[in-house]
Amino acid sequence: MRILGLETSCDDTGVAVYDSDRGLLAHKLYSQSRMHAEYGGVVPELASRDHIRKLLPLIREVLADAGTEPASLDGLAYTMGPGLAGALLVAAAVGRSLAYALGVPAVGVHHMEGHLLAPMLEPEPPAFPFLALLVSGGHTLLVDVRALGDYRILGESVDDAVGEAFDKTAKLLGLGYPGGPAIARAAAHGTPGRFRFPRPMTDRPGLDFSFSGLKTAALTAAQHQALDAHTIGDIAYAFQEAAVETLVIKCERALQQTGHARLVVAGGVGANQLLRSRLAELGRKLAAQVYYPRPAFCTDNGAMIAYAGSVRLRAGQTGAMSFGARARWNLTELTMPATASPG
Repeated sequence: MRILGLETSCDDTGVAVYDSDRGLLAHKLYSQSRMHAEYGGVVPELASRDHIRKLLPLIREVLADAGTEPASLDGLAYTMGPGLAGALLVAAAVGRSLAYALGVPAVGVHHMEGHLLAPMLEPEPPAFPFLALLVSGGHTLLVDVRALGDYRILGESVDDAVGEAFDKTAKLLGLGYPGGPAIARAAAHGTPGRFRFPRPMTDRPGLDFSFSGLKTAALTAAQHQALDAHTIGDIAYAFQEAAVETLVIKCERALQQTGHARLVVAGGVGANQLLRSRLAELGRKLAAQVYYPRPAFCTDNGAMIAYAGSVRLRAGQTGAMSFGARARWNLTELTMPATASPG
């Protein structure tokens, strides 16, 4: 089954073609980060308009790269939520329209399930069950993944997602957008020990997260210092250390609680090299294997949507001819027909 996947949930326009027999045939991603950098974060209306401009040309390019005519497609998959409602509607409208014109089924995909399944596109994918850490600008989740469509949320952020905290801290330090890479670059020149920020909610039981206090600690430090290059680097260093250590502590607790020997890390923050290094240490400590999608698939992308859509379409799941978007959508609402299998 050959599936065209469309992703427009936030500020990345992603398109991919996935074949259930041959694997990923082609993918492209257009990032709006340069446009939104002027505002220090994503402007929803601008994001929606840019998706409208970019999506159809990207579809043509990806189909050409995949050597696939539209008539050769067996189905369409698009991100239905969660995300920015206006942005989501772009892929939903285009995906449903193309499916109707081609006479093929279409399915709306949960954005976080796409991230969760992204490592399945790699040569050595994880087997079920596993623990998943989903870390992005909009989400911070620890998920007990028992099987496809069988998800139990163990912990989540009660306020800012970790990626959002990176973005806001980078903005207050004048480092630009997106914040994750900017903080990491500045932290590389920081002085260890000059600042120490809290590891939120690690002094109590449980697996939930909170990053607003960490962001406030960085703000307080910045307000009481002359923000020269050295101080910015030192604050960035302390912030990254605190955020990463918090994530690692919670992952250790969750692995011990579930007994899983596999940890999947996905979402844009999963590209952070310090996080990867510390989780590798944790994996060695607990004899657990850590899996990531390739860096290009850590951020939002069409390949993960095409793959997740392929799994669901092959299991017989399709949607109604009408379409819509779900700005909020709990991952635990998903189910999967018993006939479904990865591949």
